[in-house]
Amino acid sequence: MVSIFMGEQPPEPTTDGGTDSGEELEARLAAGESYDPPESFVEQANVNDPEIYEEFEENWPDCWERAADLLTWFEDYETVLEDDDAPFYRWFTGGEVNASYNCLDRHVETGGKNRAAIKWEGELGETRTYTYGDLLYEVEAFATALRDLGVAEDDVVTLYMPMIPELPIAMLACARIGAPHSVVFAGFSADALATRMNAADSEYLVTCDGYYRRGDALNHKEKADKGLRGVEQDVETVIVDRLGDELNHFLGEHAHDYDELVRAHEGASVEPVSRDAEDMLFLMYTSGTTGQPKGVKHTTGGYLSYAAWTTHAVLDVKPEDTYWCAADIGWITGHSYIVYGPLALGTTTMMYEGTPDYPEKDRLWELLEKNDVDIFYTAPTAIRAFMKWGKQYPEGRDLSSLRLLGTVGEPINPRAWQWYYDHIGGGECPIVDTWWQTETGGMMITTLPGVGEMKPGAAGPPLPGIDAQVVDAVGGPVDPGNAGYLTVRRPWPGMLRTLYNNDDRFINEYWREYSDEDADEWVYFPEDGAKLDEDGYITILGRVDDVINVSGHRLGTMEIESAIVGVDGVAEAAVVGGDHDVKGNAVYAYVILEDGQDPTESMRDRIVGGVEDAIGPIARPEAVVFTPELPKTRSGKIMRRLLEDIASGEELGETSTLRNPEVVEDIAESVGE
Repeated sequence: MVSIFMGEQPPEPTTDGGTDSGEELEARLAAGESYDPPESFVEQANVNDPEIYEEFEENWPDCWERAADLLTWFEDYETVLEDDDAPFYRWFTGGEVNASYNCLDRHVETGGKNRAAIKWEGELGETRTYTYGDLLYEVEAFATALRDLGVAEDDVVTLYMPMIPELPIAMLACARIGAPHSVVFAGFSADALATRMNAADSEYLVTCDGYYRRGDALNHKEKADKGLRGVEQDVETVIVDRLGDELNHFLGEHAHDYDELVRAHEGASVEPVSRDAEDMLFLMYTSGTTGQPKGVKHTTGGYLSYAAWTTHAVLDVKPEDTYWCAADIGWITGHSYIVYGPLALGTTTMMYEGTPDYPEKDRLWELLEKNDVDIFYTAPTAIRAFMKWGKQYPEGRDLSSLRLLGTVGEPINPRAWQWYYDHIGGGECPIVDTWWQTETGGMMITTLPGVGEMKPGAAGPPLPGIDAQVVDAVGGPVDPGNAGYLTVRRPWPGMLRTLYNNDDRFINEYWREYSDEDADEWVYFPEDGAKLDEDGYITILGRVDDVINVSGHRLGTMEIESAIVGVDGVAEAAVVGGDHDVKGNAVYAYVILEDGQDPTESMRDRIVGGVEDAIGPIARPEAVVFTPELPKTRSGKIMRRLLEDIASGEELGETSTLRNPEVVEDIAESVGE
């Protein structure tokens, strides 16, 4: 057996040392206590037969017909999977389908015209509700307008908008006429917009004048205009007027007002274009190791069926539900689990423009109560913030409508899991802790809430049909409890097909060729460390390069962070390596305390002791820095690179991508005192 890793091998991941607050809870978690879903949930669950895992295994790959059956096909597919040109796999070949039709028309045609499709909540208290009939009406009008502007099938249309309803409307209008969309997160810079439009050869942009953040009106058009100056090709631009009289804006040449276009095309009928299953539905640019963003290509048939199936099976979404994924559509989570998955199933999906603590820290719970939300899907970053603010905020609202909770974006430590379970779900809602990526298109590792028990801190087993394995450096299995590399051995319908105009990079960045005496096999390598327990549950340990080398010992940052967050009174922590004269690298911990906790020497000693108890003296932090905030990107990711600069006394790097750049200088000053 040869190594599955080409060139320099990634550093070995370390064993997770997640702990929790309170001796009793810590003991329970250490003992591997699990939680069964309530019987009442199991009885009504979309998927509740434990034999589904065996059925998918025995019938693979034809098992994925179950996902395809959730869609309406214009032409039936001939083959579920073609793998003769691996790793360029093709799904549901010969089939023809349209995403807009599946998300809109078929629900209107079968009696869902007056059911709410999108409920939108603005930051200033405005609300808009679109029924499926309303949404189809506006999507057809805007699709007609796009065609009149020159958008043809396979033209890439860039969408640079915040969380306003016109964003999913534009996505569905593009899908209707066979034009792939490329959504650029509204928090990205002008340069990021230009880079992505140039990479996609996009000649069309839909954006807006501005939006609200914490009550302030932000000028988004100014940033879009700056970005357009860096685009190499001529661009036709459509501008949504979000701010009204708050911001007067000039359209300029090749610019069009969204409302005027929709009014001019009201009542238009646009037949949805029949798209081959392998035709591109959208591009999503994600960060690359070389600094150049990668254009992840997702196709219509495989992606849409997988998004629908995972929404159905994992999130247990039903047409009568009100479902809220508190992500941003600018990221893949919003694509799959705000727009395409929920709308394909005909449910009511919620959108919220603002932040979770404006105007008050109970804003999300207020909206959840007001809209009788059944299913809530959010990130561990948000849950840690909720913990910091205090349980009194959710306890002041009626959250009894909730049936299921979910987490996405990063591993959730056991303490945050338990808080979410107790204080948001009232101990009655199953939690699905989902691992997946932009590239996978949908969930890959998690429990099925109507089938499996939950283990705090462990994502769960691979979903039915997903062959995820934890292996050592040469591709062999690791024993339960040991750390290894997460790999996926078989293709799945939601997978990326390639990187836009860069097949070589697609292979080099994601695939390793595994060889033995019998055959060659392509293995997907997501660059995450993981460990497996005796029951087949996988715990994600974080990126394999998130390690600190202390005196020759490799320590995982997540392992140390989990130990710190396990200390009573700690809300969040970020750990990095900093230069040290003796050790080479030392551990530096940046810690946010819960409200009401003081940054005392006693607290610092408890944190150091918690790390030593959980991992050992080798992981003892060289310094514990208390801070009210951590530097985070606009997507909520901690910018550890800047914390490393501070720890090593280096000049601070670029901070323009942060949502809170001012905090970096504050932390640097406190370290220097």
